[in-house]
Amino acid sequence: MTKFYAVKTTANQERLVANLMEMTVRKHDLGVYSILAPKELRGYVIVEAEDFQNVLKAIRGMPHVKGVVRGEISFNEIEHFLTPKKAAEQIKEGYTVEIVSGPFKGEMAIVKRVDTAKNEITVELLDAVVPIPVTVKADHVRVIDKKEG
Repeated sequence: MTKFYAVKTTANQERLVANLMEMTVRKHDLGVYSILAPKELRGYVIVEAEDFQNVLKAIRGMPHVKGVVRGEISFNEIEHFLTPKKAAEQIKEGYTVEIVSGPFKGEMAIVKRVDTAKNEITVELLDAVVPIPVTVKADHVRVIDKKEG
């Protein structure tokens, strides 16, 4: 039966710690099954392992590790990090975005409508003389400013 543990790290060093842990686990063939460093969870790395001792062996002497949170974490507490979110779910009307691919690449635009079902957004280009609504895939934009309306 595997268990989940939280390893406390220096902020913004979660990916580095996860990569170093992976190398240690492979080298010493430890009972660690997965290492999760979600962007939303700053200062922590979630580790799935056989037991607490394997986690301690995996982080021994590692830079940027501040310790392990005592006790186990239930799967329910980390499940939401494992389900992918559509790009459209993270964009709201009024956001300023930059189009990163397609014929309008490099253009700045204001989001006018979000269609999460199709993962598309309708935008108005900022530099256009006449405001024309353009529909693009939500994956093809990068949010610049989150001020709504």
